[in-house]
Amino acid sequence: MLKTRVIPVLYLMNGLIVRSEGFREFKAIGNPIAEMERYGDWLADELVYLDITRDGEHDFGRDDHKFKGERDILSILRQIAASCFMPLAFGGRIRSMEDVDRFIRNGADKVVICSQAFRDPALVTAVAEKYGAQAMVLGLDVKREEDGTHRVYVDQGRTPVDEAPETYAKRMEAAGAGEILLNSIDRDGAAEGYDTEIIRRIADAVSIPVVACGGVGDFSDFREGIDEGHASAVAAGNVFHFTEASYKRAKRYLRDKGYGVRFPYTN
Repeated sequence: MLKTRVIPVLYLMNGLIVRSEGFREFKAIGNPIAEMERYGDWLADELVYLDITRDGEHDFGRDDHKFKGERDILSILRQIAASCFMPLAFGGRIRSMEDVDRFIRNGADKVVICSQAFRDPALVTAVAEKYGAQAMVLGLDVKREEDGTHRVYVDQGRTPVDEAPETYAKRMEAAGAGEILLNSIDRDGAAEGYDTEIIRRIADAVSIPVVACGGVGDFSDFREGIDEGHASAVAAGNVFHFTEASYKRAKRYLRDKGYGVRFPYTN
């Protein structure tokens, strides 16, 4: 039986790890290299970096002079990949096969493509054909509207898509996506738990793994993502940043509740 993956998702903006809330508010909280080393020490199942920079700059800032000169996202990726011994997915502003090639060549095991997948489904197919479906992750950002319906958004949550989330997910699966990273825009940073309704609808509509993300405030939310959302894997960002040894504790929590997770720790 496959183990349930628990995946940290790290958002990059201007070269720094940021806390995201509602896809609109961001607070710098750390250095991407240091964060990778922390999760490496905890033997994380996988690591996802999403570059959400909006102005094209990648500056680590004065808080870490060691990386002061690095302004290229590929330089950041190379430094991460050099010491990363877990599967590494990288996404953000990927617009062409040339972009994908550069990410893979510089150390990414997978690419996460959101907006460009909608605009150019042929890119999804091309990635799957060249690198395998397992390397092509669809970034699917969904928002629950005021009337209770769910809508897909692209362009970092700013542009609505006029297609039902399940229909869109199935279309991207047919195009070649091997996995879906499903993020809830309105739950992002809210610590109110996953939107299990839309997770379940997407997971039940496709045959590829669905990774739930957005809204985790407590380890029990992971259980709901698995049980109620039917997610193949659970992911989070903020909850792992602010609690000491939180990733390891999350794994222990799920193991003790009877879930099949990889637990490579002695205690």
